[in-house]
Amino acid sequence: MKLKPALSLPHASIHESRAPSGTKNVIVQMFEWTWDSVAAECTNFLGPAGYGFVQVSPPQEHVQGSQWWTDYQPVSYILTSKRGNRAQLTNMINTCHAAGVRVIIDTLFNHMSGQDSGVGVAGSQFTHYNYPGIYQTQDFHHCGLEPGDDIVNYGNRLEVQTCELVNLADLATDTEYVRARLAQYGNDLLSLGADGLRLDAAKHIAATDLANIVSRLTGTPYLTQEVIYGAGEPITPNEYVGIGDVQEFRYTTALKNAFSGGGISSLQSFDNLGWVPGSVANVFVANHDTERNGASLNNNSPSNTYVTAMIFSLAHPYGTPTILSSYSGFTNTDAGSPNGGAGTCSGTGGTNGWLCQHRWVAISGMVGFHNNVGAAPMTNWVSPQSQQIAFGRGTLGFVAINNADSAWTTSFTTSLPDGSYCDVISGQSVSGSCTGLSFSVSGGIFSATVPSRSAIAIHAGSKGQGSGSGTVTVNFAETATTTFGENIFLVGSIPQLGNWNPSSAIPLSAANYPVWTVSVAIPANTNFQYKFIRKEIDGSIIWESDPNRQDTTPASGSQTINTSWR
Repeated sequence: MKLKPALSLPHASIHESRAPSGTKNVIVQMFEWTWDSVAAECTNFLGPAGYGFVQVSPPQEHVQGSQWWTDYQPVSYILTSKRGNRAQLTNMINTCHAAGVRVIIDTLFNHMSGQDSGVGVAGSQFTHYNYPGIYQTQDFHHCGLEPGDDIVNYGNRLEVQTCELVNLADLATDTEYVRARLAQYGNDLLSLGADGLRLDAAKHIAATDLANIVSRLTGTPYLTQEVIYGAGEPITPNEYVGIGDVQEFRYTTALKNAFSGGGISSLQSFDNLGWVPGSVANVFVANHDTERNGASLNNNSPSNTYVTAMIFSLAHPYGTPTILSSYSGFTNTDAGSPNGGAGTCSGTGGTNGWLCQHRWVAISGMVGFHNNVGAAPMTNWVSPQSQQIAFGRGTLGFVAINNADSAWTTSFTTSLPDGSYCDVISGQSVSGSCTGLSFSVSGGIFSATVPSRSAIAIHAGSKGQGSGSGTVTVNFAETATTTFGENIFLVGSIPQLGNWNPSSAIPLSAANYPVWTVSVAIPANTNFQYKFIRKEIDGSIIWESDPNRQDTTPASGSQTINTSWR
């Protein structure tokens, strides 16, 4: 099969007008949330917390089924899906705008469904290559591979961009009719007020084709393109930078490897790696695909690495960051959203099966950090060992991340002006007081203890006094009899105790059995909840009975807590 020659983009300057604008550009991907629940969350949290964009699921009619991936198999451009109808979509966009949040819509230009025939969720009948009133057989690529038309060789450019991705009917994006019809759909979304589009499977559309389609869109929407690079493949993310931002999956892999043991000191710069430039990169620790396929960290990753990696992504100047907000059932790689798709959060977490990562204290705090430091350059980088890094963002912010198993106590040099700052990882500034830790900068120096597997971050937009500015050692002693293979772990509501994630729970020592012990550095003057859990030899988990245990750390010194299993 002959390769299609590489062509220069006719719209190479498109990106200049499509980059995310304004001081707020953090994107939150509200995966599988209904339009009504997104609208409510824009008002209740996203807007006040400073999120710039909300990225929502594809809104067009799709095949039936409860699985999440049915949303990615279009059968028409009627705006009725499991997420809601056209009126609800419009209301969501307007409501989010009123809250100061712009809307990015996940958009499918590459393909239609992968089913031989069926009826969509809005009642449209279809076959694999016939979508009445929209497309017929001649509007699809038929690459002639046997059996079927699926991509076999990712080293062949023509095959990747004209054969079928997992049997999804591949649109002939090199034809005038298809280009016009896709642009018509994109413009319909923009007419409702959408501010941007995520272009799914962009790698499977020739960059020249995609540039032609995008050139027909009205206005200057923000664009971010899914282009997954495979080593040695002929199609590279850099081919698409003239169209809009490009999702840089190599960043996702680098963070997974670094925080999983490779060493975070390797993450100082991404500018000499041959990736897309940071000014046109859209980056994330995890998205809906990678949290399922093992290509990234996720909520089940051990030792709080998922959280600390997201802190890093919001602190580092490379790329426009996206934070995934998803649900806990992703270990079943087909499972659709819980609670009928109605996303629900409470306080700093999720309910009804939703994780609500965007509400976690450290993450929402770092959104404020990201907004405050803007484009300020990286300064004062230090890394005393491979698992500890700290750096400033000009005179506006400073972050320290400790991926080691022991606390990191030191004095940091910063360009921040003298003053008292609230740590946005452990709390926030409220009426001049810090609900978490506070740190005092004097002469460009401040001293801190960064807990193991955690971080601290301060910025000029979050000043205040705290009654404690460090950590205290809490000595836990839990009396519990166990059987062979059982072990006792500690988990709780704060990052130092794993944010209720059993995979990040802290193991206790049985050296003084039946008393199990562990000492943990926890921020001073901090109220938290916790429980002990048993991990069985088969990996199953038994939780202590309700209610949650609760404690408030003192302002200094240490604390000992003696408890018994219940």
